[in-house]
Amino acid sequence: MAQPLKVVLATHNQGKVRELAEPLAELGVEVVGLDAFPEVGDIVENGETFAENALIKACTVAEATGLPAIADDSGLEVDALDGRPGIYSARYADGELPLEGETRDMRNNRKLLFDLRDVPYEHRQARFVCCIACVMPGRYEPEETLVVQGTWEGRILPAPIGENGFGYDPVFADIVLGRSAAQLSREEKMARSHRGAAVRSLVSWWPEWIASLKQQPEK
Repeated sequence: MAQPLKVVLATHNQGKVRELAEPLAELGVEVVGLDAFPEVGDIVENGETFAENALIKACTVAEATGLPAIADDSGLEVDALDGRPGIYSARYADGELPLEGETRDMRNNRKLLFDLRDVPYEHRQARFVCCIACVMPGRYEPEETLVVQGTWEGRILPAPIGENGFGYDPVFADIVLGRSAAQLSREEKMARSHRGAAVRSLVSWWPEWIASLKQQPEK
C-alpha cells in the first residue's frame, strides 16, 4: 500500500485541518497543520487579492518545510462599499478604538454596520470569498500551482443575529435559507459557505493537478 502524500495546511486551526483532512484522505493525502512545524513563523500577507495572499502563504510554507503546502485566504466583499473590506476583512476596524469588552470581530462588525448605516437592506449585497492555493516545493510557476475559489452570496443585516460562527457571520444573511451565517449549524454552513465550496473544488481538481505535475518536467 502506497504511503500517503503528506501535505502541510498553513494554519494552526485544527478545525480547518480536520475539515480538509477527511476528503483528501480518500485521495491518499495526509494533512497536517503548522503546529507540527513551529519553525514557520508569521507570514506577511502583502498580496492584492485573496489568491495572491493564499499563494504567498502556501509558497512560504512549502519552502520552509520542504513539503507540499495548502493555504487559504478569505474575506467579505460588500458591493455598496466597492468591495471593501475585502482582503482587509480581518483588520477592517483596527484603526477604531474598541469599546469596553469588545472583541476584534465585534469591532469589525460595528464598523461595517456603521459604514452601511444609510444603505437600505435591499442594496446590501455582499459575498464571502475563499481562495485556496496548493503548491509543491520549488514549483511555483502559475501553470504548476492549483488555485480554487468559492463564494457565498448574501446581504448584510441591520444588526447581528445568532451565536454560532465567527467574524462577520452574525451580520451576513444567507438569502436562500433566510438566516444569518451565525444561525446555521456547522453542517449547514459547510454546505452553503464559500469555504465549503472552495474545499469541494479543491478535492475535485486535486487528482488532475497531481497528474499534470507528473507530466511537467521540473525546472
